Amino acid sequence: MPIKQRPNPPMYPGGMEIGAEEEAAVLEVLRSKRLFRYYGPNPGPSKAEELERAFAAHMGVQRALAVTSGTAALVCGLQGIGIGPGDEVIVPAYTWIASAASVIAVGGIPILAEVDESLTLDPADVERKITPYTKAIMPVHMRGAPCRMDELTALAQRHGLKVIEDVAQSDGASYRGRRLGSIGDIGCFSLQFNKIITAGEGGMVITNDETAWKRAVMFHDVVGGLRNNFPAAEMMWGINFRMPELLAAVALVQLRRLEGLLAAMRARKRMLKAGLAPILARRGLAFREIVDEEGDAAIALIFFMPSAAEAQRVVETLRAENIGASVLYRPDRTDYHIYAHWTPILEQRTWTADGGPWRWARREIRYRADDCPRTLDLLGRAVHLDVSPLLTNEDIEETLEGLSKVLA
Repeated sequence: MPIKQRPNPPMYPGGMEIGAEEEAAVLEVLRSKRLFRYYGPNPGPSKAEELERAFAAHMGVQRALAVTSGTAALVCGLQGIGIGPGDEVIVPAYTWIASAASVIAVGGIPILAEVDESLTLDPADVERKITPYTKAIMPVHMRGAPCRMDELTALAQRHGLKVIEDVAQSDGASYRGRRLGSIGDIGCFSLQFNKIITAGEGGMVITNDETAWKRAVMFHDVVGGLRNNFPAAEMMWGINFRMPELLAAVALVQLRRLEGLLAAMRARKRMLKAGLAPILARRGLAFREIVDEEGDAAIALIFFMPSAAEAQRVVETLRAENIGASVLYRPDRTDYHIYAHWTPILEQRTWTADGGPWRWARREIRYRADDCPRTLDLLGRAVHLDVSPLLTNEDIEETLEGLSKVLA
C-alpha cells in the first residue's frame, strides 16, 4: 500500500475556490445584459473598469489594463514600452513559450539567456547577451518565485533598457516588499485556469508609466484612444484584446481571494520545507534558491538531485507512493516551458514565405537546442512538487514520510 493515502488536490488554486460569490457575480452581469465593457441596454458601471482600479490598487501601481489573456498582456506590454521590428528582447530559457512568442508577435527578436539555481534569469548571462540591438529584458517569475530584480533592473539602467515583467505564474508574489509586476517598466499577468487566481482566461497589464499605459490601451482596443480622450496627435491604431465583463466579474471575486490563497500555500510550503530540509541535508542535496522567501507565492517546492537519471528515479518512486512529483525537463517529452522544445522558434518558422521578425534582425540570429546547457542541466535534475492550498496536515505528513523513505 502506498504511503500517501490520497492523491493531491488538483493544482488550480483559485479554480478550486470558485463558488457562490463567483456565481453571483456572473449572474449580476447576465441579468444586467451588459456583457460588453462599454455599454448595454441599461446604463451602469463596467466590471472591467472596476477590476482595473482594484488590481492597480492591490499591486501598488497607478494603472492597470484588463485584457483577454496573459499572452495578450505581454503583447500589449511590449507595444507599451515600444518594442518593434528587429529589437532584441532577452528572455529566459525556462518560461512558457508565450513569453518568446509575444516578442515575435510585435516584430522583436527573442534572445535566450540561462537561468540559475533560482530557475529564473541569471543576471550574469543576461549581461553577456546584451548587444547594441537589445531594447528590453523580460524577467519571468517562474513557479511562484521572484527573479533577482535588483540585479536585473541595475543592468537595465546601466544599458538603457526597458524591463517587462512576466508574472503569469506568480500573481501576488513580491520582491523586497514590492509586488512583482510593479518593479519594471511594465508588468503582465495571466488569469488562465492554472494560475493562482483565475477567470478561466484573461490577463492584466500594470504600470506607473503613463506613456506605456496609453500605448497599451490604444493597442488593446481599436478605439482605446477615443474612449479615453487621448490627444488626436497621439492616436495609434489598435486591435481587440478587450476583457469581457463576465471574465472581469469572476476576476474581481478571485482578486479578493488572492491573499488567503497565498497565506495557505506559504504555510503549507513552510511545513514541507522544514520537514524536508534535514532529509536533503543528509544526502547533500539543495532546494531551489528563492531570492526572497517572504515574497515567494509558494506554489511549488523544488529540489535538485545530482543527476537527471537520479531525479527521474526519485520521481518514479514517489509516484509509486502516491506522491505527485515531476522532473522539470526530459528531452524525450515535449514541454513548451523549456526552450529546447520551442521547435517553431528555434527553426525560425514563419507564417508566410516572407514573414517573421528575423528578416529585420540587425545581426545573424541562430538558435540551437543546446544554447543554454546550464538551464537544461538544472531543470533535468529538478524534482518538483506542487503546493496546493488544499493540502491537509495528513497530506503533508504522508508526503514527508514518503520523501524520507525514497531519498534514504
